[in-house]
Amino acid sequence: MELRADQALIAEWIRPGSRILDLGCGDGRLLAALQREHGASGYGVEIDQDNIVKCIANGINVVQSNLDDGLTDFDDNSFDYVVMTQTIQAVRFPQRLLHEMLRIGREGIVTFPNMGHWKCRIQLAFGKMPITRHLPNAWHNTPNIHICTISDFEDLCVSENIEVLQRTAVDSEHRAGLAMRVLPNLLGEIAMYRFRRSP
Repeated sequence: MELRADQALIAEWIRPGSRILDLGCGDGRLLAALQREHGASGYGVEIDQDNIVKCIANGINVVQSNLDDGLTDFDDNSFDYVVMTQTIQAVRFPQRLLHEMLRIGREGIVTFPNMGHWKCRIQLAFGKMPITRHLPNAWHNTPNIHICTISDFEDLCVSENIEVLQRTAVDSEHRAGLAMRVLPNLLGEIAMYRFRRSP
């Protein structure tokens, strides 16, 4: 099963042989690829029953859980990386979840749609909630309850003593370019961060 482009970028950030916890792991394809190609091990956490069946079919150890209930089932420092792709904006307590990620893992990796992208800004300027490829739902049926910009996320990291180790902003095809490196909050559609607790 082929990785999505954002998952392939995440795989580049993960050291071979690492222990991974993938929150909101979907069908388990990221963990399956990391096990196959990087000798990684770990677990997925997923709430959707159909995705859990797919994880099991892909040979992934998966736990059914709602991330809003916390991660109390996992011990401190039990993983090298805790990964959460395209999920942080849909949880009730993102700040608490970031701290939980860093309690149980040495490093965290998150991706999220950037509400500061110019397409979102234009739609807001015309009085409409943004609908884009990565924010495809109307305001009344969106699962996203804590959407943010790249600047918002970085401010949160500073206030919560979270050290950003790597970051990139990519377009809807998960390509990074010079313009996005210069003006990530304006031109990046998806933000990707690797972080840890500040020393």
